[in-house]
This record gives sequence, structure tokens and C-alpha cells, in this order.
Amino acid sequence: MLWNVDLTLVDVAIVTREAYADAFRQVTGRPLVKLAPAMGRPDSEIIFETLAINGVAPGDDDLPRFIDALTATFAARRKRLDKDGRVMPGAKEALKAVAKLDGVVQSVLTGTIKSNAVHKLKAFGLDKFVDFEVGGYGEEVYPKASLLQVAQGRVKQVYGFACDGSNTVLVGDSTRDVQAAAIARVPVIAVASGRSTAAELHEAGADIVLQDLVNPSEVVAAIARLTSPVASP
Repeated sequence: MLWNVDLTLVDVAIVTREAYADAFRQVTGRPLVKLAPAMGRPDSEIIFETLAINGVAPGDDDLPRFIDALTATFAARRKRLDKDGRVMPGAKEALKAVAKLDGVVQSVLTGTIKSNAVHKLKAFGLDKFVDFEVGGYGEEVYPKASLLQVAQGRVKQVYGFACDGSNTVLVGDSTRDVQAAAIARVPVIAVASGRSTAAELHEAGADIVLQDLVNPSEVVAAIARLTSPVASP
């Protein structure tokens, strides 16, 4: 199971924007006027577009510098996440229910850089359900579909079983998540908790669309519909 983070499991947009603004100032020496919209994209892509729309020509070292700065500015605000953010309805219960299924490994496929993804989930007690070592993250400069396959390879290395479309499920809230799953030939449960409507998620090709995660048995049933048992290594 691979979970998107922002607007699927948590919403910490206020803190994220502040961290971006601080990082932008550190890297460029200028105030941030406009932050590029996330729309399911990785931090690496958001950083490049943010620099461009604020009139900064990206240099060769701007991405690693910005990622380092964003890591620090977000970490400095981690104690505010539960105060200024929220866990999405039903997210904790869904993670807990899936964790009880035999043979299931849960991780994340997110545009967020790894350290920030850990902070986001830890703030709401969701980290205990997730193996962060086999996930895919926003500092890795891959298209999201390729990043999904990278995560599958990490599961193979750590747990010893191969992942394919019969035993991998992505849960996300954006049409980009749906498109990435289609390219990687992995089924997707789309949750209409983000900025994509249920109709848009259906139109993008989601296998199953849920309004939210508030019914954990509905999530478990959706997983059962989309997967077959994992063979022993």
C-alpha cells in the first residue's frame, strides 16, 4: 500500500507555505511573492516553477540548496503541525485497519521530501503505520509513475517479494496520482478529499473513488477488490 500524504492523510498547507517562503528567502535573498500550486506534483517541480514565476533563473545548485533549506525551515516548524494542521477524516483509522491485514506493507508515495513527510505523519501519530524506507519522495527527480516503480523495487529489496499491479495499490487524492498509477499499471483508490473532485477522479481513470476515508471497512474492501494474494518469495 502506497499512500499519498498531503490532502490524503494530512493537511498542513499553512505550515508548508511558511516553510517555502522562508526557504525561498534563504536561497534567493528575496521575499516569496507567489508559490507554485502543488496539484500532486513533487517538491522538486514546485521549487523550479516557484523560482521561475518569481523571476529567478534556476541555477545548477538551486534545487539541492532549496531542498536543504526547505528541510530546515519545515523542521523548525514541526511542533506547530498538529496545531495549525489536521489529520484528514478517517486517515488514522484507515491506516490502522490496513495494518491489520496479513502481509501488507504500508509506505508513502508523495511529492513531499522524505524528512518533511516523516514530520507530517509523526505530528499526528500516523508514522507508526508506515515504513518510510520503502517509499518514494519529492527530492527524487523522477516522474511520479517512475517513483512508484522505485518504491516497488525497494519493497523487493527489503521484504523479498516482487510488487506488481496484482499486489500494489496507490491511494491518492489528485488526478496526477491516478495518471501515475495508470502509467505504472497499478490500481488506484482515489479519495475526493483534495482539490480534484470525485467526477474528475473518475474521468482520470481511478479504479475506485471514495469521498473520504471515514469508513475503514470500505477502504479494506476496496483493497481486496484490487489485489490478489502475494506469493511467497
